[in-house]
Amino acid sequence: MPSFSYLAKDPKGEERRGTIEAEDTHQLARVLKEQGFLLIKAEAQKEKEEKRGVGISFSRPISLADKMMFTRNLQVMIASGLPLPKALETLSYQSKSKAFTRAILEIKEMIIKGTSFSDALSLFPNIFSELFQNMIRVGEEAGNLDEVLQVVAQQMEREHDLKSKIQGALMYPAVIILAMVGIGILMLVMVVPKLAETFEELGVELPLTTRAVIFLGTFLAEKWYLFILIIIAFIVLLRLASKKREGKRIIDTLLLKLPIVSNLVKKTNSAATVRTLSSLIKAGVPIVRALSIVAGTLGNIYYREALGEAAEKVKKGEKLSEVLRPYKALYPFIVFQMVEVGEETGETAKLLAKLADFFEEEIGNETKNIVSVIEPVLMIIIGATVGFFAISMVQPMYSMLGAL
Repeated sequence: MPSFSYLAKDPKGEERRGTIEAEDTHQLARVLKEQGFLLIKAEAQKEKEEKRGVGISFSRPISLADKMMFTRNLQVMIASGLPLPKALETLSYQSKSKAFTRAILEIKEMIIKGTSFSDALSLFPNIFSELFQNMIRVGEEAGNLDEVLQVVAQQMEREHDLKSKIQGALMYPAVIILAMVGIGILMLVMVVPKLAETFEELGVELPLTTRAVIFLGTFLAEKWYLFILIIIAFIVLLRLASKKREGKRIIDTLLLKLPIVSNLVKKTNSAATVRTLSSLIKAGVPIVRALSIVAGTLGNIYYREALGEAAEKVKKGEKLSEVLRPYKALYPFIVFQMVEVGEETGETAKLLAKLADFFEEEIGNETKNIVSVIEPVLMIIIGATVGFFAISMVQPMYSMLGAL
C-alpha cells in the first residue's frame, strides 16, 4: 500500500501534516474526513522522492541508533545556543550513513532559505516519523525546541532499550532453530540419499515414514534450487500480505491469539502507547492530535483502530479513560486506572511515563520467561525430530535382519 504525504485542515483552520498509507487519494481523503480534517494536498511518497532526487538514496532505512544520537546531540547544541543550521551541518559530518548525511544537509539548506525545521523534516518521512515531526513543530511554536528534543531523545532511548531487550531474549531460540534446521537439511541431503541407495539395492520394503524421509532428502539433494525458490516466494508473499489491510489483520489476530506471544505483544503495544502519549502530552500536543499520532506509530492494526476511534470520541468531549475501557482485550486494566487518575490530578504525562517504565520492566521479565519456556520446548522438538528420522531409517534395517 503506497504512502502519501499530505496537508489537511480542520474546520478551525488548523493545519495538519503527516504521512498515511492509503490505496489512493480518495481513500486518504475519506480517512482524514473521518478524523475531522479536509484534505488540501497529497503526494505519493515515491513521487515526492523522485522529485527531490532522493528516491534511491533514502530507500535504505536509517537505524534507530543513528536517529537517537542525532536527536541527543542536536538537543545539546541547541541548548548551548548554537544556530540550528550550524548544528545540523556539524551533525552531518558525524553520521556514518551517507543517506542520512545528505538528508541533514538538505534540511539545513531548506532552513537557511526560510523553511521551518518541522516542514523540512516532513519531506523525509522515511527518516523522521510523524511523531518526530509533530514534536518538533510543537517545540518551534512554543519556543522550547531544546526541551522537546530532550523528550524525543528520551523516547527514542526507551524504544531502543525495549527493542534491544526483546531481540536479545529471542536471539538464543533463533540460533537454536536455525542450527536445528541446518543440521536437519544436511542429514537429509548427505545421509538419506546414500541409505536410500542401499535400501534399493537390497530390495527392502520400506514403511511410509521412511519413504517420506527419502522423498524429502532426494528432493533437497536434486532440486535444492526449488526449495530456495519456495522459501523466497513464501517470504515475499508474507511481506505482501502484511502490507495489505486484510493480510495485516490476519497476522495481527494470530499474534494476539498465540499463547506464548500474545502477552508480549499486548505489553509491547501498551508500553509504546503510554510512552508515546506521555511524550506528546508533555510536549504540549493536544490530546486528540496526540492520540492520532500514537495510532500512526503502532504496528498492530487493532491498536491503531482502537486509538483512532478513541480520538474521535475524545474530540466529542468524552474522557480518555472512559473511551479506552471498551478495549479491555488490548490494554490491561491498570492503563484505564492510571489515565483516570491522571485526568483527575492533571498529571497524565507523568503517570503515563511511570506506567511505561512498569510495562517495559514487565516486558523484560516476559522475554526471560519466554526463553525459559522455549528452551525445553525446543529440546523436545529436537529430540522428537531426531527420533523420527532415526526410527524411519533404522526400521527397514531391523525388518531386513528379522527376515534372515
